[in-house]
Order: sequence, then C-alpha cells, then structure tokens
Amino acid sequence: DIIRVFNDRGACLAGVEISEDIRPDVFELPTGAWYDPQLVNGELLEVHGNPNVLTPDKGTSSLAQGCSGHSCLVEVEKFEGELPEVVVFDQPPTRD
Repeated sequence: DIIRVFNDRGACLAGVEISEDIRPDVFELPTGAWYDPQLVNGELLEVHGNPNVLTPDKGTSSLAQGCSGHSCLVEVEKFEGELPEVVVFDQPPTRD
C-alpha cells in the first residue's frame, strides 16, 4: 500500500511494509529520495518519499549545520486516489 505521511511541517508519500523488527508505534522512512513536490488535491505533497519535508530545518549547532536527529512525530493514513507520477528524474525542457 501507499500511505500519506504528514505532520505540521509537510507531507509525503511512502510505500508501507509491516515488520516485526520495528515497534508497532514507530515508522521508519529511509533518507535519499529526491525531492519531488507536487500539488495534489490542493496540497503540496512530496511524492517521492523524501523525509526532509517532515523534519525541522535546524542545524546541529551554530557552528555546524549537520542534520538534526532523524526523528519527528508523524501521522500516517492510506493514500486514496490516483498515484501522482514521479517526475523528478525527467529531463527538463531544453532550447534548440
């Protein structure tokens, strides 16, 4: 199934797989998906599963700008409707 993962910072789509290796109240979303935001039903939705839309944009300190801890609170629900096409890998239009 495809789910919508969301919080007050943003929303993204992700595939879901239930595993006994992860607690029932924990959701794991790997990093590395290319950013592909699209308007879906009037909502800006990251359709390629990029977790950065869910986490705070805050560096680790005033000296370093490494990523903050990989954790945040989210809600999940089954995605209903037509699945948006991932276009982040499409070649942009060029001039002749």
